[in-house]
Amino acid sequence: MTWKLTKSELDNQSLLVNESLLSLGNGYLGVRGNFEEGYHEGYKSIRGTYINAFHDETEITYGEKLYAFPDTQQKLVNIIDGQGVYIYLDDERFSLFEGEILDFERNLHVNTGFAERIIHWKSPKGKEVKLHFRRIVSFETKELFAIDVSVEPVQNVEQIKIISTVEGDVSNYVDKNDPRVASGHAKRLHVTEVKKQEDYSIVKDTTYVTNLEVACATATRVNRSNSYECHVTDTGVEEEYVFAGSEIVRFTKFNVYTDTLRHGKTVIEQAVSIQDKLANRTFEDLLQAQQQYLDHFWSKSDIEIEGDDKLQEGIRFNLYQLLQSVGKDSVSNIAAKGLSGEGYEGHYFWDTEIYMFPVFLMTNPEIAKQLLLHRYSILDSARERAKEMGHRKGALYPWRTITGGESSAFFPAGTAQYHISADIAYSFIQYYLVTKDEAFLQEYMAEVLFETARLWSDTGHMLDGQFRIDDVTGPDEYTCIVNNNYYTNVMAKHNLLWAAKLYRKLKEKGALDQLAERLDLSEQEAKEWQEAGENMYLPYDESRKINAQDDSFLKKERWDLENTPKDKFPLLLNYHPLTLYRYQVCKQADTVLAHFLLEDEQDEETIKSSYDYYEQITTHDSSLSYCVFSIMGSKLGYDEKAYAYFNETARLDLDNTHGNTKDGLHMANMGGTWLAIVFGFAGLRVKESGISLQPTLPKKWKSLKFHLQYQGRLLQIRMENDTITYLVEEGEALTITHHGQFVTLERGESVVLKLRA
Repeated sequence: MTWKLTKSELDNQSLLVNESLLSLGNGYLGVRGNFEEGYHEGYKSIRGTYINAFHDETEITYGEKLYAFPDTQQKLVNIIDGQGVYIYLDDERFSLFEGEILDFERNLHVNTGFAERIIHWKSPKGKEVKLHFRRIVSFETKELFAIDVSVEPVQNVEQIKIISTVEGDVSNYVDKNDPRVASGHAKRLHVTEVKKQEDYSIVKDTTYVTNLEVACATATRVNRSNSYECHVTDTGVEEEYVFAGSEIVRFTKFNVYTDTLRHGKTVIEQAVSIQDKLANRTFEDLLQAQQQYLDHFWSKSDIEIEGDDKLQEGIRFNLYQLLQSVGKDSVSNIAAKGLSGEGYEGHYFWDTEIYMFPVFLMTNPEIAKQLLLHRYSILDSARERAKEMGHRKGALYPWRTITGGESSAFFPAGTAQYHISADIAYSFIQYYLVTKDEAFLQEYMAEVLFETARLWSDTGHMLDGQFRIDDVTGPDEYTCIVNNNYYTNVMAKHNLLWAAKLYRKLKEKGALDQLAERLDLSEQEAKEWQEAGENMYLPYDESRKINAQDDSFLKKERWDLENTPKDKFPLLLNYHPLTLYRYQVCKQADTVLAHFLLEDEQDEETIKSSYDYYEQITTHDSSLSYCVFSIMGSKLGYDEKAYAYFNETARLDLDNTHGNTKDGLHMANMGGTWLAIVFGFAGLRVKESGISLQPTLPKKWKSLKFHLQYQGRLLQIRMENDTITYLVEEGEALTITHHGQFVTLERGESVVLKLRA
């Protein structure tokens, strides 16, 4: 079934991976797919509940600290554990690691938005029971995580006892051997209040440094019980229900989480108020509301693939997890691991803008807008960072952050990646092209583009009539601190020219004066942006007919990937960075990515030659890489390569191909799966002239169907056999470009064309 992910493994490795795969979230709250009753002694678990952007600060320790190295970093905090539900059959505690499992499966239902465990179990003493655990993180009430448990005694059960816990004494996961996971600072919050208030168990925690508060108010409900006890400890609340073992027991637990960032200083009062509003809601009510929300989501976001069920499962799983992880308010974004784990400590990267933002832009533009509003909200921090880095003006967005401060301690592959400011500018431009939101342009976009353009104007310099940018790092983290990284330069050019264009546009409309005065912006400065953009140096190697990744890259010795032992990958875990920097070897797409984002900057021959060249020296050690090579493979007619690279993206987490899914899901790769389909196989491009498509359908697929939202229209696209069908389902008529030819689509009228030119 392509709408349901089913798991039944119980080995430790699979359990850790499945905790990520079966995680639930709604963009605000995320809960890993842990067993309510815990694991057996000797089994590891990364037990976690997270609120997007809820963080503490930790000190960064350096052996040698130089000027403008960040002093602290933000860290996503594992918060109050409301998952605990422990079941006793007479004197025996239920555990899947003891007794006999007669039947067991776990399911994640991506169409209806809940996870479940279905169990038929016999205890060591022969007590037989059927258990059904269901859990949901609500899209309707973002603060709510609910658990529903059914216990059906089969034989030899005289008494059933259920103990429910809410525990505030929790820690984060650490791994000193993996740079992608935090190596310290496990304990980041302490319990500040525990009480039983009316029908609610309440625990409040406070972070050590940021003094952010989080509260969990829990309500438990049962269909019947013989007795009830409640115990309040220093760190949590424990409720105990006892039932006769002759009938089915139904236990439901509503956990409501509130935090300082969204609910102010009255987190307990806010949690209680939300619980009061939920008093008459049943678990079935929650499921129904969840279904309605997801019906709407899938009606605009589903991608239907006929011909490969495994890939169909992969793309739906990826889209669902993106929805679960994306922040839907202005104080949050979407972390590299979403809300599914603690890898990269909950930080937001450029992953958002280049790999995940386009998914929401073309399917749920309101969510895309919230992501941009978050970037706008940290613009002042970006200005401050630019000053710290020695710039007179401009905004340098942090490489990795939660609230706007730079959290990367390794500057060669962190702070030096100045391209993030151009990536963010690029996403603002794409949003405007897709929505034509003029109010947004004036209120937010212009300021971001002006300040990021200022950064480039101050970072680069004119030499021999060319604008050059020295000592930066591009997307490829195996090549650091270089002059004139092609990706950085071409993205900066785009940023500069658009900033100059917006200056002229707003001036002509008479809408510039107030902003120009606030930013102390002059016409001379805008002219400098135009000049820098028009004269941007873009490295090119005449002999190879390719864009050089940077000024020195092609002068280095090529890494012998063919004879590198498999156990030495990923290279970053087995070689010193300086060793990698001395060779032509790429962690991920760099110049090839630039050719995707700004293909009009080069001719087809250069793009093809560059693809052929860089493919031979790219390890794809980053999960961000495969999708780009798939997209550009489709563009260049490398159909088999495009499909092979796509296969690497679609099930990367489902098959744990990178071996670290336990730390959280690879959100950017999930967005990349969508990109490889829509921008790759369908050949979508979004430009000032409108949208264009150059579709090719993989040979193994019978059909492909998806929707796009564009300038107030909902467009359905269906590819099958040798034809493609365009249909405007909502909105006015639209003219698009199909294989270079203009096609006008009237609302409600299907247009059938040849698939290939």
